[in-house]
Amino acid sequence: MALLHLRPVQFVDSPIGRDGAVARLAGGMQWFAAYEVIDGGSKRTLSIADFTATLGATDERAAQLHTAITSPRAPITLGDRILRFDQPHVVGILNVTPDSFSDGGKLEDDPQAAAEAGFDMIARGASLIDLGGESTRPGAPLVWEGDEIKRIAPVIERLARTAPVSIDTRKAAVMEAALAGGAQMVNDVSALLWDTRSAEVVAKAGVPVVLMHSPDPAKGPHGGKGYADPLIETFDWLEARIAAAVAAGIDRAQIIVDPGIGFGKALSDNLALLNGLALLHGLGCPIMLGASRKRIIGALSGEAPVGERLGGSLALALTGAEAGVQLLRVHDVAETVQALRVWRGMRDAALVGR
Repeated sequence: MALLHLRPVQFVDSPIGRDGAVARLAGGMQWFAAYEVIDGGSKRTLSIADFTATLGATDERAAQLHTAITSPRAPITLGDRILRFDQPHVVGILNVTPDSFSDGGKLEDDPQAAAEAGFDMIARGASLIDLGGESTRPGAPLVWEGDEIKRIAPVIERLARTAPVSIDTRKAAVMEAALAGGAQMVNDVSALLWDTRSAEVVAKAGVPVVLMHSPDPAKGPHGGKGYADPLIETFDWLEARIAAAVAAGIDRAQIIVDPGIGFGKALSDNLALLNGLALLHGLGCPIMLGASRKRIIGALSGEAPVGERLGGSLALALTGAEAGVQLLRVHDVAETVQALRVWRGMRDAALVGR
């Protein structure tokens, strides 16, 4: 049986003078005036006032989704730092791989240079560094966990002394080594399905974890046979993965979700996800968006090569901010931070300007 879903729509500049007519999105800087109600194959739009008086008062799932969508997200603790989700944060991408699609090979053999690159991203406004030692681009070879640990361990040793670090891996042994070295978060493109020990490692460590969607993560991040409805199917899949993680002993308040832009998805699938991002707030978790320099930008801009996708990356980051995304995973930290500061200045002015 198809489940009901709610997508916040009709965003407004300010809630002032709109008591009962608008709702706040996930405790953040966005307010919206209506829901698109998706029930099986049917869609309709209900104002917040009408929703509250009708569906929200009579349908248990609708009420639960509304609570999840409008409740503030709990902050996460990363070492001695607390990350609050009342505004979007920038997560800096740091790869120490020979073959990542954007920056592979640049920092693979120089841990000190890699750590300094991470420090520079923090200085430019990143709230967190996401460190990876294995490429997950299409066709990338699987890296033995021992080699992956050799790549990331010396960087974490240097970087984690003063900067919050997330380890981007799908292997339990790498997670353990990174956490022991000072990493404070796990980002798993397989949503803890690649390695059967991963959920246990995360639960025992009690750290935040990112669960990313891909069609068949036990086989790799780029499989799949297409979607009837990429937005709804991604939501339902992530909802099931959250339940499985909680059943494995992971605190729900420590879970972050990622729709997996570019992972086992065609251009049309990615566009559907990006246009419908706000629906994912119904999962009740902070959202990470990783669209920086992705293939979708080249596809929409005359096949621009990876090194010429800054404009598109900023456009997608601001699309995420407008949809209430809390974590933006990017290569171009300084430029994204500047774009978000301008965006926030405009939002602040709108919220107090009436």
